[in-house]
Amino acid sequence: MFERLLVATTNPGKLREIRELLGDVPVDLASLSDIEETQAPEETGLTFAENARLKAWYYAAHAGLPMVAEDSGLVIDALDGEPGIHSARFLYPDATYPERFTEIYRRLTQRPSAPRTARFICALAVVDHGDVVFEATGVVEGEIVDPPRGERGFGYDPIFFYPPYGTTLADVTQDAKLAIAHRGQAFRQLADWLREKYRTEN
Repeated sequence: MFERLLVATTNPGKLREIRELLGDVPVDLASLSDIEETQAPEETGLTFAENARLKAWYYAAHAGLPMVAEDSGLVIDALDGEPGIHSARFLYPDATYPERFTEIYRRLTQRPSAPRTARFICALAVVDHGDVVFEATGVVEGEIVDPPRGERGFGYDPIFFYPPYGTTLADVTQDAKLAIAHRGQAFRQLADWLREKYRTEN
């Protein structure tokens, strides 16, 4: 069982969210802020899963600790999967999300008959002693809505309409979002795996 698990983030809010998702799992979480600073790896993978593994391998080797990393983004069917693995850098690296929304809407108007179906995907990988020991994927299905709705959430949440809630993920509470969101799904699978690992080793 891992006594300490390094998470590929420097965001304390995200670390708290992951801690909440792991629930009663007896593992100490650390962030990249707790280790010697290193340059982020170039994300050269062609899929979310490849990029998650790449980041986990890179930081685990640097820190000498078990490592969990994830890669996630928005996949829009009418745009042939864009922005996909480029979600965080879509349009250009420092683009605002309103700018990205405008570009997405512009491209969608060029395909008026295409469905507006979309999904958020999160791929997660755990690396220990150089080996990928666990992987998980979370997916939440929805559609692109115009105009953006909601003041909560972040990233692409305001344009992602989730039919069971009847609104976007930027228009629901954090608890409601975590209950169904792609990252929440992936980390709950990690929690189940860690609990089973802990049970069998003790």
